[in-house]
Amino acid sequence: MSMRNPNRQRQIIAVANQKGGVGKTTTAINLGTALAAVGRKVLLLDLDSQGNASTGLGVHKSQRELTTYDLLLGDATLADVSTPTMVPGLFVAPSTVDLSSADVDLVEDRNRVLRMRRAMNTPEALACDYDYILIDCPPSLNLLTVNAMVAAQSVLVPLQCEFFALEGLSQLMLTIREVRQAANPTLRIEGVLLTMHDLRNRLAQQVENDARDALGELVFKTTIPRNVRVSEAPSYAQPVLTYDGSSKGSVAYRALAKEILARHPLVGKDNVKGQGDGQEK
Repeated sequence: MSMRNPNRQRQIIAVANQKGGVGKTTTAINLGTALAAVGRKVLLLDLDSQGNASTGLGVHKSQRELTTYDLLLGDATLADVSTPTMVPGLFVAPSTVDLSSADVDLVEDRNRVLRMRRAMNTPEALACDYDYILIDCPPSLNLLTVNAMVAAQSVLVPLQCEFFALEGLSQLMLTIREVRQAANPTLRIEGVLLTMHDLRNRLAQQVENDARDALGELVFKTTIPRNVRVSEAPSYAQPVLTYDGSSKGSVAYRALAKEILARHPLVGKDNVKGQGDGQEK
């Protein structure tokens, strides 16, 4: 087993919103792809029993022998469940419908909220040398989402530009506060990402203005536009960046990756040494 470079930094980001259909999985897939494209080693950990992140990266259900369910139960290591994707440097830990029973299966474990954190910090997991681990959470504030938040250093919140969008944030923020108090005091909000943004739509503009007024610098400068190519890419089991790299959606996700990289300047630096500076400019 290889040893992890002690100077390497790793960033674990939970992509979470209890509301479905806000672009959570799409963001996890395409942010992961954009980070891998500039030389970072990335794992997308699929913690949603629907398994859309796994499917969206071309991992068929028949290929999912070991999954995040096995990782959570302690029956497999992070290395065991990591599967290469079509994108160089991007791996996925797939999920299946088995995850939907995790709440019941772990009900007698008093430390069940610590399961994912422990799995992430074994010597075998650290030896994987991932620079970024993105956790695609289920669209609910259940045991799986709490496990992700306890294991993560930060939470990225996709927010659809629609009426009542900000009201839905209050419960998520309360959960983050409770996780800080109970199990992960250093957990922070990586940022709020406005998705499905349409410049022609007055409501979308109003939601953006309200979000920036209420949350300030927590809101990423980048917004993800409502884009046909972004919607089409999953049906071809591809990230939009490989499906149509020049689309508005691809440009936006590369800009988001640039913002993330700027916030974590030391993450994966030894991984990209010698590749040239042009990739991140």
